[in-house]
Amino acid sequence: MKIALLSSSIVGSKTRNALAVVEENLKTTYPEAEVTLLDLKNLNLQFSDGRNYMDYTGDTGLLTKTLMDAEVIIIATPTYQASIPGTLKNIFDLLPQKAFYKKTVSFIITAGSAKHFLVAENQLKPILSYMKANLLPYYVFIEESDIVGNQIINDDVIFRLRNFVQDTMVLSKTYQAIWQEEEEQYDF
Repeated sequence: MKIALLSSSIVGSKTRNALAVVEENLKTTYPEAEVTLLDLKNLNLQFSDGRNYMDYTGDTGLLTKTLMDAEVIIIATPTYQASIPGTLKNIFDLLPQKAFYKKTVSFIITAGSAKHFLVAENQLKPILSYMKANLLPYYVFIEESDIVGNQIINDDVIFRLRNFVQDTMVLSKTYQAIWQEEEEQYDF
């Protein structure tokens, strides 16, 4: 199973640190999975210009092709100005409308205030649904007070991230089994 982890910020470390917990848990619990971390801090991306995602080269091509090949995508994103970052919106714009069809997508949000949970509800969920993602029904919301320096200090957040990984994988495996069963009904 191919899993893409997307750290969607080019600044800061809180979001990337939360994704590191997920990455470690995936590699320990699901060693057979092929986990690819896409950290936008380390990539030089182009702005979307309407091309087909396969026509991009360099880091942009690597990112789009990795996301399109993945069966599971876990997005970690901060909240900026009560919205998703422009870097994440650019990634969505680089991909086709049905990019997440038959893919399980889940996400983590870091924010400075509890009020920013509305970013997930009013912005991120509708975009992912529009792109045909099979969404995990919940997400992990991490406030600034849960992280000190580069360390998550809230044990409940660590616990929620572990459950989040497990639930994401269960949802993906369930969908895959149903789709496989459907596919086997055809003789050709």
